[in-house]
Amino acid sequence: MSPKTPATAEIGTEDRPLRVAVIGSGPAGVYAADILTKSEEVRNGLVVSIDLFDRYPAPYGLIRYGVAPDHPRIKGIVNALHKVLDRGDIRFFGNVDYGTDLSLEDLQSHYDAVIFATGAIKDADLNIPGIELDGSYGGADFVSWYDGHPDVSREWPLEAKEIAVLGNGNVALDVARVLSKHADDLLVTEIPDNVYAGLKASPVTDVHVFGRRGPAQVKFTPLELRELSHSKDVDIVLYPEDFEFDAASDEAIRTNNQVKTMVNTLTNWLVEQDDKPLTASRRLHLHFLHNPVEVTGADGKVAGIQFERTELDGTGNARGTGEFVDYPVQAVYRSIGYFGSTLPDVEFDHQRGVVVNDGGRVLDADGTHVPGLYSTGWIKRGPVGLIGHTKGDALETITHLLTDRTGLPAAARPEAAAIVELLDARGVEHTSWEGWIELDAHEKALGEAWTAGHDGAVVRERVKVVPRQDMVEVSRGAAAVV
Repeated sequence: MSPKTPATAEIGTEDRPLRVAVIGSGPAGVYAADILTKSEEVRNGLVVSIDLFDRYPAPYGLIRYGVAPDHPRIKGIVNALHKVLDRGDIRFFGNVDYGTDLSLEDLQSHYDAVIFATGAIKDADLNIPGIELDGSYGGADFVSWYDGHPDVSREWPLEAKEIAVLGNGNVALDVARVLSKHADDLLVTEIPDNVYAGLKASPVTDVHVFGRRGPAQVKFTPLELRELSHSKDVDIVLYPEDFEFDAASDEAIRTNNQVKTMVNTLTNWLVEQDDKPLTASRRLHLHFLHNPVEVTGADGKVAGIQFERTELDGTGNARGTGEFVDYPVQAVYRSIGYFGSTLPDVEFDHQRGVVVNDGGRVLDADGTHVPGLYSTGWIKRGPVGLIGHTKGDALETITHLLTDRTGLPAAARPEAAAIVELLDARGVEHTSWEGWIELDAHEKALGEAWTAGHDGAVVRERVKVVPRQDMVEVSRGAAAVV
C-alpha cells in the first residue's frame, strides 16, 4: 500500500502538494504544465505535483503525429518540449487512454485539478455531393498515416495520378507537399519504412491545391509557402485569373507583413513561370477563387471535382460567380480544418468541436464551472492559430486554476504512488519518460542501422516506430514509473 498523506496537511505544501493531472502531452499540455511550475505562486512556495497523461506511448502529441516530417521547425519545438519534461518535476504516463483506462471519477479521486489538453485530430466535415466516394480522404487521416500514427492502418491507397487538395491552410500545404514530393527526398526525415514504400510507388503527376478566396486571404504562413519551392523535380504552377485583389486585400497587404510577403512570393512565382518551362516530372498547382460544389465519380470512385469560381466582394470574403469548372482527379483530400473529439463525462460543444468552457474553466450543461476541471489548447478554443498561440492560451487556463485553488475539491487519494497502483491493478501497460528516452534512442539506432546498410548514401537520423505494442515494449524495458 502507498503511504497515506496526513489528512490535516494543507494543500500546496511539501506534505500535501497540489495534485494536477494534464490529459494530453502535446504542446498545449506541456506548456500548461510548464507555466504552472513557473508561476509566481510556485515561486512563492506553493508546491505542485503534475502528472501528464497521453493515450499514445510517446509524448509530444501534434508534434509527433500531426506535423509533416520535413517541417524545419519540428526539431526546435521537440527540443523545447523535451527540456520541460526532462527536468524531472513532471511525470509522464503514456499509453493511458482517458475514458478507457481512467475515468473522470478516477482522476477526481487522485487529483485536485484536471486539465484537458487533448487537441483535435479529426477532419472537419465537408458536406458536398460525392464526398463519400472511394478516393475521397480526410487530410488529417493522411497526416496520421505519413506520421506513423499507431492507431492508423499502415497502408494508404496512393493510386491517383491527379489529386485535389481542398484548403488553404498549413495542413493543406503539408498534405500537398508530401503527396507531390519524391519519396527519396523524405528519407532524411523520420518517416517509417511503410510510408517511404507507399510514397515511392505513387504514380502521382499533378497535385492541385484549391482555396475559396484569393492570394491575400490564404491561411498558411510564409515558411510553409517557401517550403513548396524546395521540393526537387516538382514545378509550381499558378494561374493569372486567380490573382484578384479587393479593397480588403490591398489593406491587408499594406498593413500585414506576413500577407505582403506571401502575396509577393506568389506574384513573383507567377511572373517567373512565364520565362521558365515546366520540365519537372511532377507539378504542384495552386488555385484560388474556387469553391468546391461536387466530387464526381465513376463506378463508386472519384473521377473528378467541380468548383464554382468565386470573386472577392470587397471585404475579403468570396461570393459565387455562377461559373463552374471541372477538373479530372482520381483522389480528393479535404484539409479544411480539424475538429475536436468528445470526452466522456465532459460537456461538449458539437458545433465547434470543443469542451464547453469559459476561459478554460470547464462548464456543465447549465453553464456552471465544474470545480477542478479545466481545458487548454485546441480542445478549449478550437483548431485555430499556430502552435505558439497555445502558450497564451495555457497561461489563461493556469491563471484561472491558481485563482480557484483554495476552493478546489480535495482529492481523496492524492498520494503520488496511488495512480501507479491503480494503473498496475488494471493491467495498463503505461509508459514513462524514461521509457520515451529508450524509445527515442531505439528510433535513432534504427536510423543509424539504415544508414550503415545503405553505405551512408543518405543519412537517416531516426526511423519512427509505428506499431503501438512495439513502442510499448521498447519503452517498458526502461525503469518503471515510481
